[in-house]
This record gives sequence, structure tokens and C-alpha cells, in this order.
Amino acid sequence: MRIQGIYAALATASMDRAQAFYTQLFDRGPDDRPMDGLIQWRNVAGANIQIFHDKENAGFGRLTIVVPKMDEARRSLEDFGVKLTGESESDYGRIAHFADPDGNRITLAEPPSRPFGT
Repeated sequence: MRIQGIYAALATASMDRAQAFYTQLFDRGPDDRPMDGLIQWRNVAGANIQIFHDKENAGFGRLTIVVPKMDEARRSLEDFGVKLTGESESDYGRIAHFADPDGNRITLAEPPSRPFGT
């Protein structure tokens, strides 16, 4: 099988609210709307993200975003009213969580300063 691309997808109950949130999070608007009830961002740090209208499944999604500096990411998120929770640190680096307006859980992950296992 030849794979051309992969998209992570999250469900939302409100396309307008989700678009506003993810536009702030990604610091740019969506790249396209290929069909009713679907918006997408391409090449967000190498990943493709789809937000689709699905009230019944909104809030059950998971997304992990790798950031170089947790403290900088926290400040950026706080600028538009998002608070991090559940911060922890281990040999794997630092993680923290927040939710989008639907309750989809987003994990921020800061890699360790040295490669794991060294």
C-alpha cells in the first residue's frame, strides 16, 4: 500500500466554535473545506488535521501536540484563555493537557532535553 497522507480527525458539535478555536491554536485559518461539515488544516508541523461536524461523538477525541518548550506553549495558550492541567514530568519529557470547546482532550508533550535512555 502506498500512503500519500494521513489526517487526524476530531468531532465537533459547532463548526464555527471549533474553527475559531483551532484557528487560534494553529495561528492560521483552515486550508480548505472539502465538503459540508468538514474543515481541514494541512501541514501543521507536518500533520494534517480535520474537524468534522458530529454532535454525537464530539468531545471524545484525543490529539497530542509536541512542543519544544512547555512554558512558551503555556503562555501562548493563556493568551487566548486556555489553561493547562495535569502537568507532569518524567524521563520521557513533560506533558500537560487542555480541552477544546467540545471537550476533545489535547495533550502537549515537550520531549526530554536529552534522548531517552541516555
